[in-house]
Amino acid sequence: MSPTSGATIRRLPTGIDKLDLILGGGIPEFSFNVIMGEPGSGKTTLAHQIIFANATAERPVLYFTVLGEPTLKMLRYQQQFSFFDASKVNESIFFVNLADLALEGDLGKTLNAIQENIERVQPAIVVVDSFRTLILPSGGEGVQEFVQKLAVRLTGSQTTSFLVGEYTAEDKAHNPVFTLADGIIEVSQNVARNSMVRKRRIHKMRGADPQPGLHTIRIGEHGLEVFPRMLRSIEDAQHVVSTTLLSTGIPGLDEMLGGGTLEGSSILVAGPAGAGKSTVAIQFIVEGIRQGQAGVMVIFEETIPKYLSQAASFGIDLQPLIDRGQLEMVYIRPLDLSVDETLFAIQAAVERRGGRRVVIDSLTAMETALAPTFKEDYTESLYRLVGALTTEGISIMLTVEVTTNYNELQFTPHAISFLTHDIVLLRYFETDGRLQSFMTVIKTRGRKHGREIRAYEITDDGLVVGRVLNDLHGLITAVPHRRPDGGSPGDE
Repeated sequence: MSPTSGATIRRLPTGIDKLDLILGGGIPEFSFNVIMGEPGSGKTTLAHQIIFANATAERPVLYFTVLGEPTLKMLRYQQQFSFFDASKVNESIFFVNLADLALEGDLGKTLNAIQENIERVQPAIVVVDSFRTLILPSGGEGVQEFVQKLAVRLTGSQTTSFLVGEYTAEDKAHNPVFTLADGIIEVSQNVARNSMVRKRRIHKMRGADPQPGLHTIRIGEHGLEVFPRMLRSIEDAQHVVSTTLLSTGIPGLDEMLGGGTLEGSSILVAGPAGAGKSTVAIQFIVEGIRQGQAGVMVIFEETIPKYLSQAASFGIDLQPLIDRGQLEMVYIRPLDLSVDETLFAIQAAVERRGGRRVVIDSLTAMETALAPTFKEDYTESLYRLVGALTTEGISIMLTVEVTTNYNELQFTPHAISFLTHDIVLLRYFETDGRLQSFMTVIKTRGRKHGREIRAYEITDDGLVVGRVLNDLHGLITAVPHRRPDGGSPGDE
């Protein structure tokens, strides 16, 4: 948002870095804001993080409590968070209880009491918690006039103010508070089956350019932690499309792909359990590091020690690469996993390492770990992630498990093939009483690729692509037959 005059709006930090990012830099100073949400969604905790992040002796905070929990009880629970600073209480943060005035229902007296305390303290920030319970005893009479006068007095006193309340979606359409508010921050709790996820939405913020949409929240020892939908928008990351081909680390696969995979593209490796998808992913990352491209591996199934052990079993020691900062392993598997938290963790790791290659192993495990409320926008979230990274020139390899009938050539159970530039399919087949493996390239973008079906083996040196299986037909059914003429074994 580019200003049309020389006026500068100072922004106050919320005490939550990622929330400041969503808000476009913080809360505009001297703004009149509403923090709304149902009980237990984190409204009061958010208000406290803001005041403890900003309160000083020169810029004190005035916090009005009403008919909610008593001040001492509220502070007792807030002390569990790391942002709480007891030395600021009654020194730069002052609490005033308006419960008795609120019970009388006389909004005029309440307004005068607020004004008197503002004149006494000369605060930089004012919070009213809960504002909705403050005006309920009045029965609605004179509420609009009260809100208008309060807004004028708060902004006229050059304070940044926050009205905290248990408002609903219907209140936004009829309550005068929302018309007058400069900023509206909503916190919500989304429940699906046995899962509960908190989210945050910025409905409006005058003088700022907040990120749209719902952003996931977790409440932990440090208070509220917010996970933006994207660290950077796709539009902000556009770049010139590269024509450079990168090796996957598997020579035979590079040949089938038409010389490798394009830099800044996404490649999907699909196949059943045990087919070697993780092996391909590890070789892809290691080859990038050999070429000077730092890597990030995001795993959901195995823990990091188990994954390192798996790599070591075919002669690849990833630990020295981690120790030198060339590789970061990101293990994500908390309860009620959120898409936003996952995507932010991936982008943050890429930022830390300057990653140029990223592996997500696997999409199947990632979807399984998601809280139910996130499954609906799973594909859209992957689209945002892949788009944001590939437009930066970062190359991505995604693995996905396929469990379908072998007479069907289905290369992913997800509607995500449009997200990927290259698709490699790994399959089993049975011949001569043995279960063997083959691979083929389904598609590539921007170049021709081989259409042959080739055998491969997983050896002590990783995955090795073998001969073209042109002496067999019916491989897709997993029970192939030799050609009547005996066929030609093909070349290695």
